Amino acid sequence: MNYQWYPGHMTKAMRMMQEDIKLIDLVIEIVDARIPFSSRNPDIDELGKNKGRLILLNKSDLADPTGNAAWVDYYKQNAITAVLIDSRKGTGLREIQNAVQVACKEKIERDRKRGIMNRPLRAMVAGIPNVGKSTFINSYAKKACTKTGNKPGVTKGKQWIRLNKSLELLDTPGVLWPKFEDKTVGLHLAMIGSINDEILQTDELAYEIIDFMKANYPGELSRRYGIEEDGDRIELLERICHSRGCLGKGAAPDLGKASGIVIEEFRSGKLGQITIERPE
Repeated sequence: MNYQWYPGHMTKAMRMMQEDIKLIDLVIEIVDARIPFSSRNPDIDELGKNKGRLILLNKSDLADPTGNAAWVDYYKQNAITAVLIDSRKGTGLREIQNAVQVACKEKIERDRKRGIMNRPLRAMVAGIPNVGKSTFINSYAKKACTKTGNKPGVTKGKQWIRLNKSLELLDTPGVLWPKFEDKTVGLHLAMIGSINDEILQTDELAYEIIDFMKANYPGELSRRYGIEEDGDRIELLERICHSRGCLGKGAAPDLGKASGIVIEEFRSGKLGQITIERPE
């Protein structure tokens, strides 16, 4: 499949962000720790090119610890400030205030020389759909400032959140870019749930997940479903059908139902801590 999704409201959202960027000192980009490359919108790179930058690798609890370590090292080598976080549990959030100061060091120094002291930094929180921006803001602010959900597109407008005397956040809707030139990017976004599931063929996505798990995390499908991993993707999905009782008339395998289970359990971490992309 060729995975593409760019609903019309994203054009409006990006236009709004372009208007607001002049008010911003720092762009905090939330990415999914399982796919740090594919979950970075290149348009946000362009938008924030003259601003301080901070990358938060969210959902790090769902990613392979070795993958997390590799990405932190990669960003460090490329002089990018990055922090591993888990917004739901609050892991890593204490490191952010210091990381903000590091990312805005030049801005703070310029203000100091001009006699501007203790002015709050204004940060735009940006990212693609379903990487956990709103959950991060609510956890960081320790209150329910924004709507959250486990599907893309929950945040529709912008809102300012004053965290403390030194930092204000601007929440923005999740935005993708008009066309994924690399088909692998679209696939990886679909795997973690950043593309609307209603436009996907769930069985095809489940087959891709099965192939990925066999190649990169052998034994995990067997552990979770009690099946043998020899055979092709169709055979494995049929075995999962029988293992989970996804059967129709005449005990025929219900591939659609089993596909939904595989996708949900992959995304939620029930198949283990998984990193899909690693630094080259």
